[in-house]
Amino acid sequence: MVRDRLVLAAAAFDGGLDPAAFHTAPSHEEALARIEWLLDKRQRCGLVVADPGMGKSHLAAAAARRLGGLGAETAVLSLRGLPEGEWLDLLLARLPLDPASRGEVIRPWLKLENRLRENTLMERPTVLVFDDLDHAPADAVDGVARLVAAGEPRFASTCVIATTTPAGIASIPDAIRHRSAVRIDLPPWTIDDVAAHMISALNRVGADHDCFSQAAVETLARFASGVPRTASHLARLAAVAAAGEGQERVEAATVERAWRELVPGDESPHAAVGREAAPAAPSAVRAVRQLWG
Repeated sequence: MVRDRLVLAAAAFDGGLDPAAFHTAPSHEEALARIEWLLDKRQRCGLVVADPGMGKSHLAAAAARRLGGLGAETAVLSLRGLPEGEWLDLLLARLPLDPASRGEVIRPWLKLENRLRENTLMERPTVLVFDDLDHAPADAVDGVARLVAAGEPRFASTCVIATTTPAGIASIPDAIRHRSAVRIDLPPWTIDDVAAHMISALNRVGADHDCFSQAAVETLARFASGVPRTASHLARLAAVAAAGEGQERVEAATVERAWRELVPGDESPHAAVGREAAPAAPSAVRAVRQLWG
């Protein structure tokens, strides 16, 4: 059925952080290559810098998977919104400690040091990826700085990768910024990047490429203004709206109506770059709620 294939197309843009669903646009592939360089050259720290919605969290998950395939022990921790005193326990929970080590009655920091020492002795690098460092509690920032700046041998095989926004990089301590071997910036996607992302996402769920007309893809890329998260949100909303209206495929007009759902009023697409979409108000795409409510 037409409706079924369009709902299937909507599922392609669910926004999950599964590394298998990560679309490596050329800019993201370059970023991953630089992260691999950090591991290969045994560098202590690297910073990924991008505006909200540009794919930092997706990149962090994809990097952890790729570096794990190269023999590193990896852990990813989002620091956004964490209360004071919890980051270290959450990090340890993401490391594959054996039951005896996990049950030791010692300070969490000592547990982490023991694991880093063990990996160093086994010549196995450890990669710790901290997402949203600029939104981290103070104790987490201090801990990351300690990992980056420590000169003891047990930290010799440890690499820290942190993500931040351009606006937030000034809040990151010099101990981290000055030890960063490379700054990795994620630029906005081009129209070709958005089109390739659409094809990749539809292939992943087995949906037809012609679920979106060429004009719809071009309109979507224009409204997204190079922001991957906005492109995915808009594609999903447009596909569900088209299914609810019984359309054969998503056309440019449906994308535009879906955009108005994301950004009510007369706001231009460029004005919404880098921020979360506004809550949707009832409009011509009420089919979204009928299908997904």
